[in-house]
Amino acid sequence: MSQNAVHNNTALSRYELDVDGAIAFANYRLTPRTVIITHTETPPALRGRGIASKLVQGALEQIRADGLKVVAGCGFVVDYLDKHPEFADLAA
Repeated sequence: MSQNAVHNNTALSRYELDVDGAIAFANYRLTPRTVIITHTETPPALRGRGIASKLVQGALEQIRADGLKVVAGCGFVVDYLDKHPEFADLAA
């Protein structure tokens, strides 16, 4: 697995993680103070390897660094936040 960092593709309003040439992504909508993550998707070839968790973790770290809050608009992100209380401060 390549060790690329999560990238905020602002043109497509999504966080991306390139792994072995395939892109896992988390779509979002941006408000002045909040990032609403609406959908996450991991290509079938990458599933079961923790890629979606790494993607969401990287997105949340960027959201925190930007001084924003997050709204989990997708089930995966809801579950991730439930399992990772270290990101509880980001919940809007």
